[in-house]
Amino acid sequence: MTGSKACLPGLRVVLINLPRSVARREQMQRRLSDLGLDYELLAAVDGREQWERLLPSVDLRAFERHVGRDVLPGEIGCYHSHLQAWQRLLASDAQVLLVLEDDMVFHGDFMDALRTALRGRAHWDILKLAKIRAKQPVCQGMLGSYRLNAYLGAATGFGAYLVQRETAQRLLPALLPIAAPVDRELEQVHRHDVRHFGLEPFPCHPQDEGQSTITGERFSAVKRYPLSRRWTKYAEQARNLRSRTSALPLKEET
Repeated sequence: MTGSKACLPGLRVVLINLPRSVARREQMQRRLSDLGLDYELLAAVDGREQWERLLPSVDLRAFERHVGRDVLPGEIGCYHSHLQAWQRLLASDAQVLLVLEDDMVFHGDFMDALRTALRGRAHWDILKLAKIRAKQPVCQGMLGSYRLNAYLGAATGFGAYLVQRETAQRLLPALLPIAAPVDRELEQVHRHDVRHFGLEPFPCHPQDEGQSTITGERFSAVKRYPLSRRWTKYAEQARNLRSRTSALPLKEET
């Protein structure tokens, strides 16, 4: 694909990057150029610099109850960055949005996987192309040679995914106030009534060398509450598991 532009009608691509993360931006620009994929750069919301402005958008008590720790300013900035990406989709005439964070490594089949996903868009609302965790997959069908997986367990990471225009339009009003990180919020498929699947084998993966602008170096900024204060998180996870099990049109993975 090097040197040619991919023809993907109806698709808009947004790359989220903090303006101060110059090396990440330049690296992603090279990778996207190699793919021949047109994209739009979106300056990420800086949660640390804009914390006072963003704080009213967070339900702190709900966040602490759901996640079992204090909120990180960076993850609130990340959440708002994804909302802004969705808003850009709705401000355009595109039908599907590909959202990329700035630490993605594309596999050799990425463009084939992307085309396959777009051809099969009648079968999903949000489609993850990468993951941090994707536990207890249950296959919902095949798109070409790829499995369309739902997840009973944790399905985290929002570094590369597709979202349909109609889905963004329907869900945006329901995503504030913030009560969990954006990936955790949108894995609640039972609450949002959304077909949120993963395309596996995933055609890309995150690689940040342990240097995160959100969680710090090797998660140093993440301070979990003592177990006695985290029971609400585990109770929430159990409720979510029961709800996902009953809400998903589950099939056995083959």
